[in-house]
Amino acid sequence: MDDTQKKEIIDVIITCLRKKFKNYKPESNNMPFHFRLLGGDRMALFSFIHSLNTTFGTSIFEPVAETMAKLKFPVAQKQFAVGNAISEKAQSEIQHIINELSTGKAPNKTEEIARIRSVCDEGKTNILKTVKVDLFVQGLDGSIHLFDLKTAKPNVSNFKDFKRTLLEWVAIYMSNQPNATVHSYIAIPYNPYEPKPYERWTLKGMLDLDEELKVADEFWNFLGGDGAYTELLDCFEKAGIELRQEIDQYFSKFNQINHI
Repeated sequence: MDDTQKKEIIDVIITCLRKKFKNYKPESNNMPFHFRLLGGDRMALFSFIHSLNTTFGTSIFEPVAETMAKLKFPVAQKQFAVGNAISEKAQSEIQHIINELSTGKAPNKTEEIARIRSVCDEGKTNILKTVKVDLFVQGLDGSIHLFDLKTAKPNVSNFKDFKRTLLEWVAIYMSNQPNATVHSYIAIPYNPYEPKPYERWTLKGMLDLDEELKVADEFWNFLGGDGAYTELLDCFEKAGIELRQEIDQYFSKFNQINHI
């Protein structure tokens, strides 16, 4: 990224955080011992961080990812509605794939997409309620990339549902464009185990780890090019430095002693 592009990313981060401040309401739980021990500003900051962690994907990562992808790709859109129409045959094929994976077959996304493509416009059309794509990206070659952004440590017990969503997105998109090149992924914005490798084994079984999972630098470098992940971390740091005084002032107003 050049300096202008980095400034654009920094501005997005700052805007997102300011919006979070504006809409933030601290938890009203009475914790008099914690309050007196740590101070109201620290307790408010702790509560804010907890709130931010639960919404970081939608409030920070999605708009930043959309902005970064637009610097490289012709089309990038967060919260993309992929549609709701799926062929009955494709829906049945997805269930067969899930059943096979559940009984030990190794996932192979290329093969799975080919199987879905072969029936994507066969049988009656069903209307399916599915979640929006967190990030839609279209490449210069017309290829489609659909991302489901997850927390750094997603609940492994839900990965069957995650897999189904990835396959349904592909089937829904191909129901209108059966010849489209479509990819769908789970994206994890950072590696909580760093400097150790991400524990990919926890995701093995349902996901094709080479074709359906992008973690940390794999995700951000895909969107922004080589080195984008490191540059993005620098952007977050610069945004934090620029906001530091504003953040301190914001939380200082909570540093008042409540009476029990």
